[in-house]
Amino acid sequence: MEAGDEPVTIHICVTCGTSFPAAPSPPECCPICDEERQYVPASGQRWTTPDALAAAHANAWRQVEPGLFEIETQPHFGIGQRAFLLRAPQGNFLWDCLALLDPATVALVRALGGLAGIAISHPHYYTTMPDWAAAFDAPVYLHARDREWVMRPDDRVVFWEEDELALAPGLTLMRLGGHFPGGSVLHWQNGAEGRGALLAGDIVQPGADRKSVSFLWSYPNWLPLSGGTVARIAARLEARAFARLYGAFGLHIAEVANTVVSRSAARYRALLEQDQP
Repeated sequence: MEAGDEPVTIHICVTCGTSFPAAPSPPECCPICDEERQYVPASGQRWTTPDALAAAHANAWRQVEPGLFEIETQPHFGIGQRAFLLRAPQGNFLWDCLALLDPATVALVRALGGLAGIAISHPHYYTTMPDWAAAFDAPVYLHARDREWVMRPDDRVVFWEEDELALAPGLTLMRLGGHFPGGSVLHWQNGAEGRGALLAGDIVQPGADRKSVSFLWSYPNWLPLSGGTVARIAARLEARAFARLYGAFGLHIAEVANTVVSRSAARYRALLEQDQP
């Protein structure tokens, strides 16, 4: 480095986990947080770097069912994202993404056979996706309707435009919209012991009771979707068989998830339409 040159590094938003191109200093703001579906904390915008993040955090792994591993950063970072590594005969796929890609995670993923691809539900999970793509030489599948939220463009990103995309036999991406225009879920036909599973991020979010789901425009700011949008999402999901649903933030619906989604969508619409005493 010549005299006067400043070192450049990737900067990561502490609040949401989104990474930005390498530069001597962080951006003035994080567009992901400075928008009504997310937030800037009262304490103000803060930044970290990949090295600083790895020094203070580690990724924890848990097998949630045969062929499916949950990966979560500890202590809590960003919005508390969790990712899933799904093992399939055609290769492994990463569902959603974490800001932290530590050496242990790289070693474990490679030991399990690497990645055939990465698919992400919506922009709150884009995090450090170019680093994951580079580490495993894997394409990243994002819906084209959310193209504007990619903060670090990368040649490995594949923008798909249809309402469905088959990643492999029995693995189908479905654009449902709602939370984001390109908001997507992953239907895993062989999940839940062959009864089907849905990996949904928070496009369809399990409730704390694990007997219901909800659909929101903004989760931290409690802004709802319209009843018509929820009805459309529910109708799309009725065409797929799934007994289990894995949502965001450690929550899942273990059984009869398709029935739970249909019942919850009807309840959601009823609450929007009725006057409360």
